[in-house]
Amino acid sequence: MSVGFDKPLYILPFDHRGSFQTKMFGWKGALTPEQTAQIAAAKEVIYDAFKAAVAGGIPKEKAGILVDEQFGAAILLDAGKHGYSTSCPAEKSGQDEFDFEYGEDFGKHIEKFNPTFCKVLVRYNPEADPVLNQRQATRLKRLSDWLHSHNKLYMFELLVPAEKAQLAKVGGDVKAYDRELRPGLMVQTIHQLQDAGVEGDVWKIEGLDRREDCEKVVAAARRGGRSKVGCIILGRGEDDKKVREWLTIAASVPGFIGFAVGRTTFWDPLIDFRAGKLAREAAVAEIARRYREWVDIFDKAKSS
Repeated sequence: MSVGFDKPLYILPFDHRGSFQTKMFGWKGALTPEQTAQIAAAKEVIYDAFKAAVAGGIPKEKAGILVDEQFGAAILLDAGKHGYSTSCPAEKSGQDEFDFEYGEDFGKHIEKFNPTFCKVLVRYNPEADPVLNQRQATRLKRLSDWLHSHNKLYMFELLVPAEKAQLAKVGGDVKAYDRELRPGLMVQTIHQLQDAGVEGDVWKIEGLDRREDCEKVVAAARRGGRSKVGCIILGRGEDDKKVREWLTIAASVPGFIGFAVGRTTFWDPLIDFRAGKLAREAAVAEIARRYREWVDIFDKAKSS
């Protein structure tokens, strides 16, 4: 199987698990069946918004959802049945070190839902503990090999959290780290992981403030003949203004094929719906409107 996916890909991600449970609902620890059902019902609101946006004109072949098995099993099955692009996470939620959510059974779970993409969220800094990085790379290669031997696509969400020494270099300024150091570290990480046999078809990239950094990330993702590999930009839960900036910058760079903007799209409408400030239909309409807005911004920047 040749590596890569380079068609437009506009994802509405709502695979949040730990953060959804604690921050949206305020629940910690093991959930009751009733609590699980409540979270699943909240995710159905987001899915309904996605379907409304597609019905309202977003091209179905460009649109996609990213949702988890724990709270979104019914959504994944329904979306697959209706021919929507689906992505499903393979990682344990909320861990600093990547590991499989379902351990040795990871393959069975992927086959059960047959998503378009299997997605991993990985925190990896090339200057962090080399033993930790090696452990993660070994697991990630195992998944890469399994997916490509089964003709399935690998979506790699890369987060590069700052090491203490790196933050110290920029006087503890997180925004300066994001601007000055993180882009180069992302390129290093992609190189390291590729050299370890980890082959992402699509790389999910944290927002970048400069076009030249987007170009360098694409060059890393596509190096060595990987010319079909695509990149998509993340929203990182930032405000509307920042998300618009990142979408506009990324869309102008060949190789950035789309985006995955989740919390900025659905969080506030869902909070208002749960608080009784918004009717369900109004929450669905607002989430759909926001998703449509990201599509319009990306398409406009791409065409210009």
